[in-house]
Amino acid sequence: MKIDDIDAFVATVRCQSISLAAEALQLTQSAITRRVQNFEEELGIELLDRTTKPPRPNPMGKVVYEQCRVVLREVSELRDMVSNEVVPAGTFRLGITQAIGDVILLDALKQLKQTFPDLSTQVATGWGTQLVAKVANGEMDAAAALFPSTKVLPDNVIGETLGRVELVVVAAKGTMTKRSYKLKDCHTFGWVLSPDGCGFRAVLQRALTGQGLSFKIGLESFGADLQMGLVAAGLGLGFMPLPQLERSTHRDKLDIISISDFKPILDIWLIQSRLPTPLQQAVDFFSLSVANAFADKNAVVNAKPRRQRSA
Repeated sequence: MKIDDIDAFVATVRCQSISLAAEALQLTQSAITRRVQNFEEELGIELLDRTTKPPRPNPMGKVVYEQCRVVLREVSELRDMVSNEVVPAGTFRLGITQAIGDVILLDALKQLKQTFPDLSTQVATGWGTQLVAKVANGEMDAAAALFPSTKVLPDNVIGETLGRVELVVVAAKGTMTKRSYKLKDCHTFGWVLSPDGCGFRAVLQRALTGQGLSFKIGLESFGADLQMGLVAAGLGLGFMPLPQLERSTHRDKLDIISISDFKPILDIWLIQSRLPTPLQQAVDFFSLSVANAFADKNAVVNAKPRRQRSA
């Protein structure tokens, strides 16, 4: 099946005339007719009602026409993607978790605008699993999130790991003075965490359940800085990525607590569709910005970037 034959069929239907289709593609009318016939032979079905003048698509022809438009659009995007002369333009739909956004988003958006002035970046925040679903559904072009190294993605997306981030337990300054604690020692303090759905909360809950410990929530709140303020006020223990803590206005009022049997680390993931995209330069640029931003803050245990293959 040839793209030229598909192109001729689409032009014939769109122009509602073989002569106009020939003019649009700069071909002869006989060449258009031949290509449409070749396409029909490949499919084993007639697509045009030739009892009308000019021929019109029959019911199956209308269905095939819509699908062919999708095929030609994908082919065009593929050609654009591999062309070094194509600069990303249009809308770049980006998803990002708050933990990553707090660290890199402002600088990354400035760099994207400077590098790709014709690109408009549209950003949405959310839980990591929600962002992956939106990339898989075609609602976003790419997303950055924190997941375990064992994360399995949907079949129609791929993920690249950019590094690793340490998660830390924090308490109000001076309230926990021992050099090291066990996870069970933290139970009486309670936790200040995001509502259910937060990946960090899930990591902590799995660790507690694994040790047969109950999960005591002192306060639930959106917003990392608000959570750290509540922890600084002595209302419970916090649990968050180290880079996010280091940027907090409450940092001087908090202590990082060493938990000998709980030292979680998550990978930084860049998620995108398996399908080709003309915005690949923008995706790659953003990916590099994320990796460099965390590395520059000495908050990432560098890992060799790799592509994750879905199960």
